[in-house]
Amino acid sequence: MNVAVIGGGGREHALVRKFAESRKVDRIFAIPGNAGMSDVAEVIHGVTENDFEAIAGVCLENEVEWVVVGPEAPLTEGIVDCLEDEYGIRVFGPRKKEAQMESSKAFTKELMEKYDIPTAKFARFGDHDAARAYIESHGAPIVLKKDGLAAGKGVVVAMDMDQALAGLDELMDEDGSPIVIEEFLEGEEFSLMVLVNGEYTHSFEMIAQDHKRAFDGDTGPNTGGMGAYAPVSHIDEAHRTEAIEKIIKPVTKGMVEEGLDYFGILYLGAIVTAEGVKVIEFNARFGDPEAQILLSMMEDDLGEVLEKVHRKEPFELSFKPGCMVGVMLASRGYPKSYQKEKYVEFDTIRENCYISGLRQDMEGLYMTSGGRVLLVTGYGETVEQAVKTAYENVGQVKFEEGDLFFRKDIAHRAL
Repeated sequence: MNVAVIGGGGREHALVRKFAESRKVDRIFAIPGNAGMSDVAEVIHGVTENDFEAIAGVCLENEVEWVVVGPEAPLTEGIVDCLEDEYGIRVFGPRKKEAQMESSKAFTKELMEKYDIPTAKFARFGDHDAARAYIESHGAPIVLKKDGLAAGKGVVVAMDMDQALAGLDELMDEDGSPIVIEEFLEGEEFSLMVLVNGEYTHSFEMIAQDHKRAFDGDTGPNTGGMGAYAPVSHIDEAHRTEAIEKIIKPVTKGMVEEGLDYFGILYLGAIVTAEGVKVIEFNARFGDPEAQILLSMMEDDLGEVLEKVHRKEPFELSFKPGCMVGVMLASRGYPKSYQKEKYVEFDTIRENCYISGLRQDMEGLYMTSGGRVLLVTGYGETVEQAVKTAYENVGQVKFEEGDLFFRKDIAHRAL
């Protein structure tokens, strides 16, 4: 079969590489793809991920049987509704209504409240003064989130009142864009990817742990993700099972009862608290950079997995032994403003890298084009070996001093 992967980041790079291993897949189209995908996919330049009609044209012309949507933005804007309803193209990814599990924090929180899904207490505000009064009455630490999409950056974890009030000013725009304010939860976080088709679910047998804060020691602003690793051996299997039984099963059942028909990946960002596992967030797609790690570790044929989920068949996923660690290199200044078009060279370790924000110049040299630039991975029999290999590989990436930065403590919780 022919497959199209929508998106141009590291997550999509991992998806096209994984589909390239599939016995089921003949041709892969990356729309718009990135500079690193051309060895495993046909990169469709000039078609953006939000140009649904042009995407449909590419798919129809090339007899694409499955479209897999990587990023959250086209899902939120209704790419699945458009491709399926107007063109009859099968898509793995939730429709616009179901994608509210990520695009609206308030929608998801209200669903969890109705179906008794364990999560942080919350309140939604569209008025700055009311939000400020709530913060002042509850105190810090406290968490503030934009209600809509923010590419992983619309979150302020405020440990004191100054940070909370500054975060309120930062997140609540002058036009009164709503925010959700939550209680601060203490504990170990983990990421669980779940394949969903209505009330049918298959949770990945391996969890990952990502690193949201920009700087070492989990300090600095939230980002789209500065690194990840799997498996997470210090969070035991009982917690993954608890997440499935107390969160995944009831939330998917609740969605069905609400008239939702979710089909795609449901990403659970969970936290192990003293009261048990609770929800931090849901996303309507693979995590990035968790996808790069988990898909690299997964031994199964992704084309076959897709078909089994579509048919609601039971199966088990297998993952290779050992551990994989990924370290994200980012443009200096990210997640705030940053400069682009800085040269990066990584030819010697290309197979260990996933491109997030690079393009090629006229001579084929790589230049930065985004905030998060390159995920560099390392594999080992133990987490210690994987960390060592990952950072040795990072050391082989060449760039001008000061152009890029990266965290030096990825996987520190497991060490």
